[in-house]
Amino acid sequence: MAIEIKNRKWRWLNGLRDRFIADNLPATLFAAALMGLFGALATVVFRELLGWAQMVLGGEDAPHGMVSLARGLDPWQRFLMPAIGGAIAGVILQMVTRWLPKRGAADYMEAISIGRGVIGLRQTLARSLSSIFSIGSGASIGREGPMVQLAAMFSSLTGRFLLLPPRHLRLLVACGATAGITSAYNAPIAGALFISEIVFGVISSATLVPLVVSSVVANIVTRQILHYDAVFHMPHFEFVSGWEVINYLGLGVVAGLVAPQFLRLLDTARATVSCLPFPLWVRMALGGLIVGALSVINPQVWGNGYSVVNSMLHTQWAWQAVAAILLMKILATAASAGSGAVGGVFTPTLFVGAALGALYGTGLQSLIPLDGLSPVSSYAVVGMGALLAATTHAPLMSILMIFEMTLSYEVMLPLMLACITGYVIAHQIRPESVYAKSLANNRRAQKIVAKTSPDKDE
Repeated sequence: MAIEIKNRKWRWLNGLRDRFIADNLPATLFAAALMGLFGALATVVFRELLGWAQMVLGGEDAPHGMVSLARGLDPWQRFLMPAIGGAIAGVILQMVTRWLPKRGAADYMEAISIGRGVIGLRQTLARSLSSIFSIGSGASIGREGPMVQLAAMFSSLTGRFLLLPPRHLRLLVACGATAGITSAYNAPIAGALFISEIVFGVISSATLVPLVVSSVVANIVTRQILHYDAVFHMPHFEFVSGWEVINYLGLGVVAGLVAPQFLRLLDTARATVSCLPFPLWVRMALGGLIVGALSVINPQVWGNGYSVVNSMLHTQWAWQAVAAILLMKILATAASAGSGAVGGVFTPTLFVGAALGALYGTGLQSLIPLDGLSPVSSYAVVGMGALLAATTHAPLMSILMIFEMTLSYEVMLPLMLACITGYVIAHQIRPESVYAKSLANNRRAQKIVAKTSPDKDE
């Protein structure tokens, strides 16, 4: 009986595999839905592990976020903890490099764009463990990068188990990555467009349809079944009058000018730290020390900044406080990302955009009567999208992400104008996006692979 069940199981899997390879649409959508489920569960596991690590460090204050954890510590603890966490995370990464043979792509973008779709299990798990120590100790990077990587890795394992050829395995990994982004930001449409617009570089029905299915399933799992709340609690968006689009156009210009300098600072930090004659764990500890020193002055630089952004969106900040946290957050993000810590800069970019928009709106309120101007929170919301579009060079994804977060139609007109303006100006100043180097290296590798061992399936 056991043998019959086993054989029946294998026949079912082989049937799914054959239909998927044959580009059978129902089989493709079923596989995409399955990857949405796996991807959502992978992000939940990482989120819970990170929350557990924060509770170990901070006790009762930890569930309220990294800023609350930092505020509950003494200044000397805030100074040392990011360095200690960075050192431990660096040791883990060094052990991975030394003892684990590299198998597959280093990140999900490489796995998708290079055309193989293979992501190493042990390397991904070790890097995720490293990121838990970095992020859990206060590094100013986003937890979403490791979450998306884990989701994509489980999709890669599933595809390799089914012995899928590279083209189909790559699509499966893309579905997993989409599920990870959706679960992280509660933005199912933007999650699908992120992979299509940035990683694939083209929006087509052949890829977008399964990505949307994976995104929808992931959103149902995290929001409807597990009841995870949105990371940003957006205020009601107010658009006072039509002439105010000029102000949002100006915000797009500001974002387009700031974004290239922000990216150059990140590149400079990475280049400077990589040239230091120290092992990786020492460099990551130094990055942690910089974050710790900044947190002694202002503990709000810790973590991805969700609570700080929500505070800006719902309370009135003095412009001096906004300018201070903006500058310090940029420096902390450069120190964390430049040191080699595993994590993303997507969420810190949203933080910088919100602070930039709030500062811009506060400046306008000092020049224009209050009754003729939208509240500062509206400029902060649009600033998030404008800077995101200017750094990622993906304006459509940025527009839809902020729209999904606000669920307000009124945001669309100023958001579209600011995002497109920011993208155009930033692209003229710096043609490379925040992901340009990674994607360029991957596509060069893809051309080399195609010349040396062409894949008939492609």
